[in-house]
Amino acid sequence: MAQIRVRGIAWDHTRGMLPLLATAQRYRELHPTVQIEWHTRSLQAFGDQPIEQLAGQFDLLVIDHPFVGYAARHPVLLPLDRWLPASFLADQAANSVGASYASYEMGGHLWALPIDAATPVSAWRADLLDEPPARWDEVLHLARRGHVALPAIPIDSLMHFFMLCTALGGELAADPAVFVAHEHGATALELLRELVCACDPACLTRNPIATYEALAAGDRLAYCPFAYGYSNYARAGYAPHRLRFGGLVTLDDGTPLRSTLGGTGLAVAATTAARDVALDYARFVADPATQRGIYVAAGGQPGHRSAWLDPAVDGWCGGFFGGTLATLDAAHVRPRYAGYLHLQDHGGPLVQRYLRDGGAPRGVLEQLDARYRESRGHHD
Repeated sequence: MAQIRVRGIAWDHTRGMLPLLATAQRYRELHPTVQIEWHTRSLQAFGDQPIEQLAGQFDLLVIDHPFVGYAARHPVLLPLDRWLPASFLADQAANSVGASYASYEMGGHLWALPIDAATPVSAWRADLLDEPPARWDEVLHLARRGHVALPAIPIDSLMHFFMLCTALGGELAADPAVFVAHEHGATALELLRELVCACDPACLTRNPIATYEALAAGDRLAYCPFAYGYSNYARAGYAPHRLRFGGLVTLDDGTPLRSTLGGTGLAVAATTAARDVALDYARFVADPATQRGIYVAAGGQPGHRSAWLDPAVDGWCGGFFGGTLATLDAAHVRPRYAGYLHLQDHGGPLVQRYLRDGGAPRGVLEQLDARYRESRGHHD
């Protein structure tokens, strides 16, 4: 019998790749004529490479939800609501972790299945820190003693900025000319720079993975106030020291922080020659039994709520899911209009440069507004 070959592209970390290899192997055992091949790209390339290029090379794509604005305007992905059973999608929507499911909806269609849920959460070394901070000023105090790390490469700097703007009452991309009110944006930049300056400058070179590796390796760094969560580091034996994960601190006046939703979705290329198989495999990966079974057992961070609520899953992962679910549920969704990625690509370096070098916050915001206005007309 002829073999059906399906090619997919994902990102090159245990959390991103191993569960897909495990599900591909299991799917082949159930469907011997199907071979699912997974290829990888770096975490940076994951957010950078144009989706239309990937959709022309692969049948299955693991995507970040800001891509859906482009997908809704261009025929690069299959609208899954036209091809998958309504009952299956209703279960996916009802069991979303926070706004994960809705983040892949745009233009009246669903463009990916939420197979992985994530948002910035806190992490700490329980062997070094008896109790994590509860307020922003406590984080600063700990940072000035050399015990705090956070990721501050451009994309993470921008996501932290979004988080603080939202906490301060700023609306993102509500005005066609101004990305966020300058009073909120300036305060957000100043708060974030004060924290970054209290930490090792190495933070400016680290993404969340590198931050967790540093936190788990030594005996000085004890706390990370916000970074996209990775349940792998809460598991026994994954890194030199196991990390604990929890929610976010409040600002000094008690205002809660709402971090910027991440996670990944599984999409099917519109031009695939193996449409039915690709759709069936995507459904298999997102199925609740798979999500709380081989997906999480292989190192994945599931997107189905039943897995997050499963006591056995939470036990495998050191309480990661129970400790962070409320933060996921509170997370806000960043803008997803068609040209948004232009702003994300150019706004991150602007924010990071301010964190590193200082300057006038309102000057940074004016530059950000200029990139924002460009992005509003940037649909291709």
